[in-house]
Amino acid sequence: MTNGNRPIIELPQMPKLPKLPKGGLQIGAIAIVALFLVTSSFYQVDPEEVGIVLRFGKFTAETTPGLHLKLPFGIDRVIKVPVQRQLKQEFGFRTVSAGVRSEFRRATGESNMLTGDLNAAVVEWVVQYRVDNPYNYLFRVRDVGNTLRDLSEAVMRQVVGDRTVDEVLTIGRQEVADLVEQRLQELCTQYETGIRIEQVVLQDVTPPDPVKPSFNEVNQAEQQRETLINQAQSEYNKVIFRAQGEAQQTIEQAEGYAIDRVNRAEGEANRFVAVFTEYRKAPQVTRKRLYLETLADVLPKMGSKIIIDEDLTGVLPLLNLQGAPRREEGGGN
Repeated sequence: MTNGNRPIIELPQMPKLPKLPKGGLQIGAIAIVALFLVTSSFYQVDPEEVGIVLRFGKFTAETTPGLHLKLPFGIDRVIKVPVQRQLKQEFGFRTVSAGVRSEFRRATGESNMLTGDLNAAVVEWVVQYRVDNPYNYLFRVRDVGNTLRDLSEAVMRQVVGDRTVDEVLTIGRQEVADLVEQRLQELCTQYETGIRIEQVVLQDVTPPDPVKPSFNEVNQAEQQRETLINQAQSEYNKVIFRAQGEAQQTIEQAEGYAIDRVNRAEGEANRFVAVFTEYRKAPQVTRKRLYLETLADVLPKMGSKIIIDEDLTGVLPLLNLQGAPRREEGGGN
C-alpha cells in the first residue's frame, strides 16, 4: 500500500499472551515470598563450627552446631567460624597439591634470613593454630590471616637473628621452634586475634644454594675434628684411668700390709703380756708348759732321736727301728 509517494509498511501482529486466571499472579508472588521466607529463616552450623549472628551488622549471639532460626530478608546474617578445625600457614613454600606425591612451590622472599653470626640461612616453617575466640577473630583485628603471617615472619626473623647458623641448622632447631611458638602466642593474645597457636614446625633449614658446597666442606672438617678429639680423649682416658687404678691398687696393698703388720705386732705383744701374767701366777707350771711347747715345736723338725735316762752310766747301742736305706745291688762293700 502507498500513501501518496510514501509506502506504507504493515507490521506483523504481536502474539497474544494467555490470560492468567483471576488471582493467579498474587498466589505466585505469595508462594515465592513464602519460599524465600522459609529458606532464609533457617541455617545449619556444622559440628566443627560456631555461628556468629549479626543483626543489621551488629553482633547479637553465638550459636552452637545444629539447626537454628534467624530473622529473614537479610535482617540476621550468620558467619560460620571453624573453631574445631586445625588451620595452618606455610612460610617459605606453598603446597600446590597434596597427596602421595605432594607438590610444593618455594617462596624464597620470606624464607631468606640472616643469623646472629651474619650468615645466611633458608628457613621454612609451618604455623598450626585454632580459633578459640570467634568474636575477637572476626571483629578485633582486620584481616587476621595476613596479620598472623606478618607476626610469624617477624618473630622468626628475631629468634633466628639471635642465634648462630650452626644452632639454627643443627642443635638449636627445636629451641627455635619452641621460642617462636611462645612469643607468637604472646603477640596474638596481646592483639586479641582470637587465635591459639598449637605448634610451630621447622620444615627445612638449609644454607642458601650458592654456599651449600662450602658449608658441607666446613661441616665435614668439623666432624673430622670432633672424631679426632674423641679418639684422643678415649686414649687419654684409657692410659690415665689405668695408671690411676694401678696406683690405687698399690696404695691399698701397702695399707693392707701395714694394717696386717700392726695387727700381728699388737697380737704378739698381747700374747706375751698374757703369758707373762700367767707366768707370774705360777712360774714353775708356766716354765714347764713353755718347755713342753718348745719341744713339741722342735722335735718334729729333728731327724734321728735318741732318748736316754739322765741317771744312765753307760750307753748301749739301740736297734734302729726307723730302718736303714737299702743298698743298691752291685753297689760297694
